[in-house]
Amino acid sequence: MSPPHPVPPVSPLGRLVAATGNGITRVTDRALGPYQTAIIRIGFSATWLLFLLREFPHRRELYGPDGPWSWELAQRLIADNDAFTVLMWSDSMVWFEIVYAVAILSTFLLLLGWRTRAVSVLFMVGVLSLQNRSVFMGDGGDNVIHLMAIYLVFVRCAQVWSLDARRTRRVRERLKRDGRAQEDVVGPVLWCVLGFALLVSTFGGLIPGGLLGGWLTFFWGLWAVQGLWWVAGRIEADTKPRALLDIVGNLAHNAALVVIMAEACLIYAAAGWYKVQGSRWQDGTAAYYPFHLDYFSPWGTLSDLMSSSGTMIMLVTYGTVIVQVAFPFTLFNRRVKNVLLAVMMTEHAVIAVVLGLPFFSLAMIAADAVFLPTSFLKRLGGLVARARDRVVRRVPPGSDRRIPGPRAPGQPPLAQETQEKREKQKTQRTQRTQRTQENGATEQPHVGFTA
Repeated sequence: MSPPHPVPPVSPLGRLVAATGNGITRVTDRALGPYQTAIIRIGFSATWLLFLLREFPHRRELYGPDGPWSWELAQRLIADNDAFTVLMWSDSMVWFEIVYAVAILSTFLLLLGWRTRAVSVLFMVGVLSLQNRSVFMGDGGDNVIHLMAIYLVFVRCAQVWSLDARRTRRVRERLKRDGRAQEDVVGPVLWCVLGFALLVSTFGGLIPGGLLGGWLTFFWGLWAVQGLWWVAGRIEADTKPRALLDIVGNLAHNAALVVIMAEACLIYAAAGWYKVQGSRWQDGTAAYYPFHLDYFSPWGTLSDLMSSSGTMIMLVTYGTVIVQVAFPFTLFNRRVKNVLLAVMMTEHAVIAVVLGLPFFSLAMIAADAVFLPTSFLKRLGGLVARARDRVVRRVPPGSDRRIPGPRAPGQPPLAQETQEKREKQKTQRTQRTQRTQENGATEQPHVGFTA
């Protein structure tokens, strides 16, 4: 027997080519970070929804015709910076109320993950319209929401923890069981309605920019890509167009996810390095002054308590700078990154209470959530699912509702039947939770039309 041939060593160039090939396969084969994109979708939509609901009594003064920043001043500013807002289409109070109501509805639907591809566009339109109408309203967190609303249009943020994911799973189960599924009607109708509205606004000259640039090209491009996706999904003879579009969609998703992560790192890096240059941050007293400003002191006693200790002020000041400057560099070490992530989220929670900036803090916590580990998010989803199952007790209608009375011969006692029924429901809930987690971790995004 001849001795086995030795395996030739792999050259550095060969390892580089192999690593590059694996990387390309990974970013084109699937949409990365399904749980991370889902949590930022939920976080930013919940933050914006809470803000809209809290400011509902003051909406006309903040963004409407009754505000100090008049419609004429906003029109002059937008003529210079080419910002997008549908509130400049009319100064009517009725139009403002419609836009505000649509913004609330689209945000709520995005939170639930219903027809996410279309609703994310409406969410972006609502955010840009309100914020660009009155640019001086906000506390810093609105800038983060402003950017993330645009990025969410390009990510597949409904792969898990959404009504879209549940609908996709049910369609797949029905295909497996019956061999066919009901044709989706809501999605195409929704996109046709949006296309008609876009057509009317285009011919009305309401959207700035030409067909070769600007917001008009952006919106028509989104609509055309979605239509192309729907047409490719209708072609059953050839799967190559669908596979190609799926690769393009994965690339767009993964690129937008990288941009979101880079944006969060840039925010902390810029804030940290600007703080380093300040004299009050250098001598360790910067954290003292916000506690004694009336605008940032909703709880005067709590602010006085936290600012009464010089050691506490120094630790908070230097700790804030160190954490913000160091965070982008800790992404290369998972354990250190997770520790600093917990510290930053705790810091934002304290800012929300002590300084009275809840929506700024919620926006930053939602941005930080993109770095949360997948294992933690899966456990969090499991806890929420179990809590939901304990609170919501669904009683199947019809046959399971029985009137107490004499038992038939051979029928088990009522107590025994009730116990068996409870055990069966518990087993079904456990299997449903496990199936949801497995589907979210292993299933590929649906190829074809999704609203």
